[in-house]
Order: sequence, then structure tokens, then C-alpha cells
Amino acid sequence: MSEIPAKATESEDSSGGARTRAAEGLAFGDAPSADTMWQTSPPGSMYDYIKVASFSIGPDGLVDQWSLRAEQIFGIPAERAVGMDPIEAFVEPVRRERGQRKMAEILDGREWTGVVPFRLPDSAAVDERDREGLAEVYVMPTRTEEGEKAAVCIVVDVRTLRRIETDLAASQAIFGQSPFGFLLIDPDLRVRRANQRFASIFGGSPDDHRGKGVHDYLPRGEADRVAATLRRVLETGDSITDMHVTGFVPGSDDRRHWSVNLYRVHSGSGRPIGIAWLGTDITARRAAAREAAAARRNLALLNEAGARIGNSLDLETTARELLDVVVPGFCDLATVDLYQGLLAGDETPPGLADGSAEVRRVAIASAVAGAPFSGTKEPVKLGAVHHYPFNSPCADALRTARPQAVPGEEGGLVQSTLAVPMVAHDTVVGLAQFARTKGSEPFGDRDRDLAVELAARAAVCIDNARLYRREHERALILQRSLLPPGDPEASGLDIACRYLPGNAATGRPSEVGGDWFDVIELPGHRTALVVGDVMGRGLRAAVAMGELRTAVRTLAQLDLEPAEVLAQLDEIARGLGAPGGPSQGFGTAGGVRQATRAARRPREADLSEVYLATCVYAVYDSVSRRCTFANAGHLPPVLVEPGEPALMLDVPPGMPLGVGGEPFEEVEVELPEGALLALYTDGLVESRDHPLDEGLQAFVGALTDRSHPSPGRRSPATATAADTRPNLEDVCDHVLNTLDTHHGEDDIALLMARVQGLPAESVGDWTLPREPRSVGRAREYARAQLIGWDMEPLVDTTELLVSELVTNALRYGEGEIRLRLLLDRTLVCEVWDSGLVQPRRRRARDTDEGGRGLQLVGLLSAAWGSRRTPRGKTVWFELPLPGTDTTLTDPAEALLSLF
Repeated sequence: MSEIPAKATESEDSSGGARTRAAEGLAFGDAPSADTMWQTSPPGSMYDYIKVASFSIGPDGLVDQWSLRAEQIFGIPAERAVGMDPIEAFVEPVRRERGQRKMAEILDGREWTGVVPFRLPDSAAVDERDREGLAEVYVMPTRTEEGEKAAVCIVVDVRTLRRIETDLAASQAIFGQSPFGFLLIDPDLRVRRANQRFASIFGGSPDDHRGKGVHDYLPRGEADRVAATLRRVLETGDSITDMHVTGFVPGSDDRRHWSVNLYRVHSGSGRPIGIAWLGTDITARRAAAREAAAARRNLALLNEAGARIGNSLDLETTARELLDVVVPGFCDLATVDLYQGLLAGDETPPGLADGSAEVRRVAIASAVAGAPFSGTKEPVKLGAVHHYPFNSPCADALRTARPQAVPGEEGGLVQSTLAVPMVAHDTVVGLAQFARTKGSEPFGDRDRDLAVELAARAAVCIDNARLYRREHERALILQRSLLPPGDPEASGLDIACRYLPGNAATGRPSEVGGDWFDVIELPGHRTALVVGDVMGRGLRAAVAMGELRTAVRTLAQLDLEPAEVLAQLDEIARGLGAPGGPSQGFGTAGGVRQATRAARRPREADLSEVYLATCVYAVYDSVSRRCTFANAGHLPPVLVEPGEPALMLDVPPGMPLGVGGEPFEEVEVELPEGALLALYTDGLVESRDHPLDEGLQAFVGALTDRSHPSPGRRSPATATAADTRPNLEDVCDHVLNTLDTHHGEDDIALLMARVQGLPAESVGDWTLPREPRSVGRAREYARAQLIGWDMEPLVDTTELLVSELVTNALRYGEGEIRLRLLLDRTLVCEVWDSGLVQPRRRRARDTDEGGRGLQLVGLLSAAWGSRRTPRGKTVWFELPLPGTDTTLTDPAEALLSLF
């Protein structure tokens, strides 16, 4: 309500009409402008929105008073309005007659209320559409001081009223019909108005929520936060969009989430009158978002598991990879236990079916420092072997192959645990436990499914690693069983050897390869030295290596020349990959011919496999100190002569075994006394980081440095040449340590031999004419030589066997006869002739007068045989020396046993 206008009133001495107008202005709320009125109430009263004007009509029906607000509505100043006929001024001509009747009734004392259209003056209209006005008029009869009838009119602009009605209707529709919770909060942060949607959530009717605050709806901490936000919005006017509020609704313990929008509300004059609260329930949306986030997290976890688990074929490493994925992304603590029996190689360890078998803890991970984790009463350390009680959830998980929930201990740190069996190919290999500490989100069904999937993936990788370990160990056993046991011995040679599986120098699990070496004793105190390398890795390479090594030993016993041995090996290697080719070692010459025929058969493209190998084969004769080499694509041997630097022998490399089509060449080298011969595979000198030439030079340099005697080690007066030679074992160690940086991932085979020729006094050599007397003369030579060697126990047997061999040479051989006795670790007797017919042992009948000579040789000797020579053949036998474990058969008993 406006107070007395300061400028509109006139002095008491003014005319009464002026005071009357002032009084009417007070009575009807006329306030022409802000600077002409006083206002004790704050802006925003109804009169600020609704345009209300007043004027009065005298007894003559003419306007006698005109308010300032009437000037604003009708656009007519008071000077013009006073004294004019309102009907003639504002009513259209067609309606004037009716207007005159109404005016007469009003002046007759009747009240009237109605809507009157009027035409605004041209100066008051903005455009043509605004020329037609509509006023709601309330006419009240009155009397003047003289008692004459008059009227007071109150006029309201109908257009403004209609606009207010429309705004109110729209506001009511939005407020009342909104599907969101709608509040109007006053400056005291109390609910001024609530809509039906809000009341349906929090109970009661909308009026029941008037005067309540946020603390009546939200927990204390959340209410304080929201109240502070409301004050900030009220003070700054900054809107808040999508503020998340958490609380509870009456009658439910389920936590609810709302998204709230806040904005400050102003009156028509711009005065802040409160805050609008528009809230929507997003509990389901938050749950869906959590589910989607969990699904994305699980997919990311599975993707990470696929990338990180199974990169190693090591059991413990694979188990640790699983825990690296799940901790802390999925759980806070985790362990992996594997069946001890399966780790030991057993397929079905005792107790496997009921889950109580022994398990070994192979991996532990924790994101909480000092948090104990145990599926048993006592904590289990890493690497410890234990078992779960039969009635425990962990044993039940192992027994049923289904995950089990293990509740946390009272007062403990662990909230809950999932015991998940690790199943691979329908076989339980172990148990994975995932635990979350108190304060973490408990495991749900989605977590259980994810844990099963992670455990299954890790189980497959662990089972693969287990199978690989088992097969790898078997392959290593096979590979090592095919190598010479211990340090081999040879006549006239000091032997040392080394074999290192691939990756042994780097500490990683060794891989099975195809490298091999061999030392084969041949008749006549000769020795075959072999080093080979089957290309490729794995069990197939090891098996192929075993077949080739067996074939080499078989061919060596046939006493073939080195080039011929390699030629036969080449045929065998070509037959290894053919369908129906040899799958076992060849123990006879017939096996070699079988391999040769298999190599010549057409191969089926889908079944054939190429086996390539390199090999160097050398035969050393301790009597002549000559060594014959043949090479099949292998690295050249290295020779270190006394006092000279090491050098690589110029042996034609030839083609690798399995290629075929090219003959192999032989090179014969005379080795001086004390010379060092080294045969090796490419793993010693070749790696990814160093070229082959660099490795060969390093190898030659290491041999040169270590193979010669160190000056000053012994006094020249007391030391012999043999004393000053470095030990071959030390030379091998020095070479391996020096070339360690050159060693890559391939196998290493190293064979070293120092020449120690057979002394001349240990050789007896005679040439006999082709005549019968040569038999007796051969016995005499043999007897005299044995007596000179102090070998009297061997005289009778040797005389008898020499007589048989010389007799056979006279009867079936050709040319001169040569008799040679060799004394080393055994006694070897050789009889040479120019005939090509090989002796054949047969069983004589009781009535036969001959044919028992070779049977006698076989009975009395430790070994015997024959071999071809460039100019004939050699038949030999071998006798053990006295004092050895081998006992000789008595010649008389041997002769009697033939009849």
C-alpha cells in the first residue's frame, strides 16, 4: 500500500478538489512514478504488477477527477480528461447508446462491473494493434458534498490481468504437473511450496512440506553440504546444474540418488525471493552407470589378462602374472595354490578328487601392507606345501570345481574371499583366492563370474606351462642320454668336453636343441671325433639329433672313411622327414640302407619335413698321429700346435646334411705331439649381438692365450713338456668364460682333444712273405714282443689267435702279410693283406675239419673284426691287459668247446 504521495498532494490552502484527488490517489493506490511516492513495503506488491487507475464522474456524467495512473493507462493528461464525457471519449460509436444507458443507471445509484473496450488516443498507441484497449471497470455510486449523485470508477488494464493469469496458469502447470520434484525455497532455506511429485516421494501432501528444511530430508553431512550450496546460490545467483544428492526416503533403507538443479528466483522488480529446486531420481541411472563401468572395467581386466598372462612357460611366473592383473584392480589380496602332485609330474596325485591333496603356494600378492591372508588356520608362506581340511570351503571348491565364498574372520582385516578353482581342460590344477578388505565393495555375481574367467584363463596357461615343463624335462633327459656319459677316453688323446643347453648362460629356462658331440673308439687305437648340430630347436631337433648320432656310431663301427660316413648321414638326414622314414636309431648297415631307400622315395608335400644338420667327422690314428677330416657345412676345427697361435684348419665346408647332391671331401693333417684340437658348435661363437667372424676371432684368441704353458710356472730344469701344458678342463672353462658375452640362445657343444701319440716302443710291426713258414714266424714275433712288454699272461692266447689270422690271410688273402701289435690301454693285433674278401664267421659241423678259426678268435678275444684299407683289408682282435677286470678264456677250454 502506497503512502501519501510526496509531490502529488497539495497544501491545505489548496482547493478541496486537489485534496480530494490526493485522497483518492491514496485510496486507490495511484502511484504515478517511483519518485512521487513513498513505499514502506518491499517492492513486489500486486500493484507493481497490475495497473489500477481511478477517476470520478460528477452528477453531470462528466469526468471531474482524473488520477495520474489513469493518465498512464489511457494516455490522456488530466487537463484534457477533466470535463469530458467518458462515453464519447473511450467507447466506440456503435456502443455509445448502450454506454449512455449504463451511465444513467450508475448515476441513479446502481453499481456496475464490466469489461469495456475503448479506443486509445493516437499518442497512446504504439502500433495499430494497440489502438484497441480493454478495461475492466468497477463503478461505485457516490454523492458529492452537496448531496448530488456521482460515481467513482476503478479501472484495471485487462491485458495485464490476462497476462498475469496466463503466467500463473503456466507456472501452476509446470510446478504442479512436473514429473520432477519441484520446490520453491524461501530465503530462510525453508520450503515455501512443493509439488505433488515431491510429496509422492517423501510422503504426505504438498502442504505438509511447507516450512521444512533440507535437514528434514537428508543425512546431517549431506544436508550441511546442500544447505551451503543453497546459500551460495541465493547470494551469488549462480545456477547449479546436476548436483548429486544422496539420501533416503521414508520407509526404506535403500540409498537413493538425485540429480538437482538450483537457480535463484526473482520478483517482477528483480528482488530475489527464493531458490527453485528441480530434482530427479537417478538411482537407477547410477546403478546402470555402475554396471556399465563395472562391465568396462571387467572387459579391460580381461583384456589385460589376455595380454599379460601366459607370456612365460614357467608355472610360478604365470601365477604371478595372474596376481599382477587382479591386485589391486580387482581385489586387495590374492594367492595361487597348485597341486603338488601335478607340479611333481603326477597326472592323478592322491586325494585329488576330494580336494584334500597337498598344494603348494606359488604366488602371493597384497595391496595392503601387513595384511595376513590364509585359507587355513595358520598363514601359509610362499613356496610352502599344505593342504585344506576336507570340510573347508577351499577343499569344497577344489572338490566340486565351483567357486565358494569364504566369510572373513571376526575382527580380521579381510571382509570376504572368493575361493575359485583353476580348471583347465576339465582338470582342476589348483586354487586361486581373491580377497577384499573391509571398506571395499563386497563381491557380487558379476565379480564371481569375472573371477572364474580369470582363474580359467590362468589355469590353461599354467597347465600348458606344466605340460611344457614335463615334456621339456623329458626332452632334456633324452638329449642328455644321447650325449657321451662323463669324460670319454680315447687312445692317444686327452679328451675334455662341455655341453650347455640354450639360454643356460642367461639364467632363463633351457630349451632342447640338436647339438651333439661324440667320441668313438675305432679298431687299431684310432678314434672318431664327431660334433654336429641339427638346425632348429625343440623335441624334434633332439630326436633327429639322436637318430643321426646313432647312425654315426653305426657307420663308424663299419670303419668307413670320413667322407663316406658323411655321405651316408646325408642320405639318412634326407630320409628323416619322409613318410615312413626312419624313426629310430640305426644299429646295422641294413638300417642305413633302409634310410637311404626312404630318402629316395617321393615325399608327400603335406607329410614331409626337411631336417638339416651340420657335422664335422674326424678320425685320429694314434700310431701315425694323422687325423682325417670331413665337413658337412660345419664351422672349421681349430688347431693349436705347441708354441704356435691357434688357427682354423682349412677343411672344405661342404653342404649341410639333408641337402644332398654334393660329394664330401677329406683332408688329412699330421698332428704334432701335444697339439690341441677343438671342435665346437656355432652357439659358442655366434649370437644376435655379435657377428660370427667376431666370435670366431674371440674363440681363436682364447685358445691361443690358454693353450700354451705360462712362463715361470715350473722350473725348466725339473719340468717336462707334459707338466707345463695347461689342463684341458681349465682350457674349456677359460674359453666358456671368455666367450660368455658372445653366447646367445643356442646350445653350446665343445670338444677338445690333446694329441698324445702312441710311443714307437708300443708298436710292433712286421712284414711276412706269403708262405706257410710265415705262420710260425708270426708266432715267434708275437711271443718275443709280448715278453719284451712284460705281457707273459697274454702270450699263449696271442700266439694262438695270430696263428689263426695269418693262416686265414695265407689261405684267402693276397699279397704280402703284415703283422702289427699295438699296446695301449688294450692289446690290439692286426693282420693286413691285399685281398678284398672279408672274413665271415660261420658255425662248423662236428664232421668238418676246419671252419673253426674265427669262432676261436671270437671266444678268446674281447673284440674282433675287419675293415677295408686302401690296398686290401685288415683283420684284428683285441685283448684286455693283465690286471683288468676282464678275464681271458683258457685256450684249451675254448678249443674243447668247439667240438
